[in-house]
Amino acid sequence: MMSTRLLKKITDRMMRKNRIHQPQFWSQVSRYMSSDKGDTPGSKPGIVSSKITDTKQSQGPKFVDESELHPENVKPAGKKLQSLIIGKGSEGDPTFVPGQTDIAIIGGGLVGSAAAFWIRKQSKKGYSVTVIERDSSYAQASSMLSVGGVRHQFSIPENVQMSMFTTDFIRNIHHHLGILGQEPPDVQFHHQGYLFLASEQSAEVLNESVQMQRELGANIEILTKKRLAQKYPWLNLDGIECASQGIQGEGWFDPWLLLCALKQKNISMGVTYLNAEVEGFFMSDMKDELGAGKLSGLQVKRADGVSDSMEFSMCINCAGAWAGEIAKMAGIGTGPGPLSVCLPVEPRKRFVYVAHCPDGPGLECPMLVDTSGMYFRPEGLGGHFLLGGSPYEDREPDVSNLEVDYSFFDEEVWPHLAHRVPSFEKLKLKSAWAGYYDYNTFDQNLMIGPHPHHKNFFFANGMSGHGVQQALCIGHALMELILYEKYDSINLDLFRFERTEPLLELGIV
Repeated sequence: MMSTRLLKKITDRMMRKNRIHQPQFWSQVSRYMSSDKGDTPGSKPGIVSSKITDTKQSQGPKFVDESELHPENVKPAGKKLQSLIIGKGSEGDPTFVPGQTDIAIIGGGLVGSAAAFWIRKQSKKGYSVTVIERDSSYAQASSMLSVGGVRHQFSIPENVQMSMFTTDFIRNIHHHLGILGQEPPDVQFHHQGYLFLASEQSAEVLNESVQMQRELGANIEILTKKRLAQKYPWLNLDGIECASQGIQGEGWFDPWLLLCALKQKNISMGVTYLNAEVEGFFMSDMKDELGAGKLSGLQVKRADGVSDSMEFSMCINCAGAWAGEIAKMAGIGTGPGPLSVCLPVEPRKRFVYVAHCPDGPGLECPMLVDTSGMYFRPEGLGGHFLLGGSPYEDREPDVSNLEVDYSFFDEEVWPHLAHRVPSFEKLKLKSAWAGYYDYNTFDQNLMIGPHPHHKNFFFANGMSGHGVQQALCIGHALMELILYEKYDSINLDLFRFERTEPLLELGIV
């Protein structure tokens, strides 16, 4: 008798080729499986049950030495997922919806793809991972529309550690994301660092933050006003007392190249990328004390407009600026008790302007953050720069579209930066674009981990502009929570959904 695994592999291929809906197909072939001893009672013929069993483990993986991540005698702790299907990647048909998956990830940007990478790589049993992304072109993806900065200069230690994790990953990107027979990935990292200017009033806080950053291993230098004048003579230091600069591991890179490398690596490891939009969740029939069932599946609309469904064991919300809407679909913020608290994440629009100034700062110019909150950095060769900043709360732009407000440049960005860099008086604005922050209205920091009621529904949201530099670490942390039920590399419990007091991060740009 043919094994269930082999038959499932063959039938999935047949369904992909002939576009047969899975329940219809199984009704046609179930009689051939009735004598197969390998079936789990109560499950569909030929599909391994998604029932979760308990195991134990004393310690999670160590990121430092990957040879120790999965010793043969170590099993994932706590609830163990049974692999439902063999991941086939999505190179064939991105609209094919697998009937079941171990891990469903909503959002295929950097955070979602990083989570898929670490889970697929570290899961000893080869759990199936399906990434649902509604915009396969990523034309409006927040990561792709960012300036790609990485800095270690934050006031919350965990934020520092997450960005340092990213620096280390990019330094070893060939090892992590290299694929046999292909060119090694290159995300074009620029090492000029960040330069944060401080006034007399903020100098003490800056020094305290730098001391903490150095204790964590970050290479940050304090520059006095005299040293700033010597190193960057193009700066107007009016109102500036000192500055901090990242000497190593800070800078910027191309987020699109990182996403492409992650996605290609994921597909090579069997991750399925599904071009579809989530329409809702399914609940199990068994009701809990709140009268709600357990999340058990997704209703999706494929790119061809056809609705389909998929069961999962666990789901991760990586929907970026639209994560709050996904959470509402799962009943979060619309029910009683723990379900009454919403995910406080909404889209906020931000602008990036491209200007040309041949007489501006040279190639040694870092990413400079002014005391006004405005920033700029060089872009390529030939005197081009990216400039931007965040508006005041009462001037938040309309998020219904990605149109650029050029008056914000004229009234806020240009005056501040031209005061700081006098040569910018002569710059010429060439172009601009807009993108969305996944803005956490509670405290502008990450929310990560399982929901207190829907324990198989995980958050990875609200980075408020820091997603590019935190995504790789967030993905790794989600892997630890899902496979080992605890943080092992960096403890991010501070950012749990249930926190009641806002976290104060002074390094928001």
